[in-house]
Amino acid sequence: MRGTAIGSARSSVGGGAGRAAGLQVVRAAGLGGVVRTAAGRDAGETGSARTLPVLSGLRALLPGGGLRRGATIAVHTSSVLLALLAAASRAGSWCAVVGLPALSPIAAAEMGIALERLALVPNPGTEWTTIVAALLDGVDIVVAAPPGPVAPVVAGRLAARARQRGSVLMPAGAWTGADLTVAPVRGAWGGLGAGRGRLRCREMTIQARGRGAAAAPREVTLWLPALEGVLPPVTRALPADADSAPAIGAVPDVREEPAGLRRVG
Repeated sequence: MRGTAIGSARSSVGGGAGRAAGLQVVRAAGLGGVVRTAAGRDAGETGSARTLPVLSGLRALLPGGGLRRGATIAVHTSSVLLALLAAASRAGSWCAVVGLPALSPIAAAEMGIALERLALVPNPGTEWTTIVAALLDGVDIVVAAPPGPVAPVVAGRLAARARQRGSVLMPAGAWTGADLTVAPVRGAWGGLGAGRGRLRCREMTIQARGRGAAAAPREVTLWLPALEGVLPPVTRALPADADSAPAIGAVPDVREEPAGLRRVG
């Protein structure tokens, strides 16, 4: 049923009636002040910055060292999705995430995303295709997690819309005809010691494969979140012997913060 709903919406991705319906849905979701039509953009806005910035650790992964406007980049893990939005949002770009109800704004903030420029549409329902198409008209980066299989013709029309509007379409998962596919190939969690501690961050090796200039696979290894942040870690040594250990039931004085945590609010 989900695949049928997405496939049946393909006729709305390109016609004037479809665009009007999409904008109506976006306004109903409270995003009317965020999305601008292509005609409403500044004349030189799209061409003035053809590549949107990414974190320094991700630059070697992408052709041109950033997110090329008009590209479709399929990403296979949520942590990398968030990392790819961070630098662009801090530089002033608007980002939208459609169809990821489990996405945590706290996790987005920890990754460095400017929350004031992040729009969330967690449950688009049967209007998924229409909402993604409308957001591509005026949002710089649109992360799209489809609720089911997407017909190749619909995938092609959304990619064409991103090229025409100068937006970046970033599907979550596999996507037919993507210019670039980004996926983790290795990973290890950090923060756990000898029987104690907490998960702080994850070291990931990420690979990108694509077409044209991106045909040769590229790999980078980095920590997500980065081992830095507003709140630096404060370590506390383990007790030297049992006599110095806290009493059973006592609340330990733990001041240690996860690396990369950023206080929100």
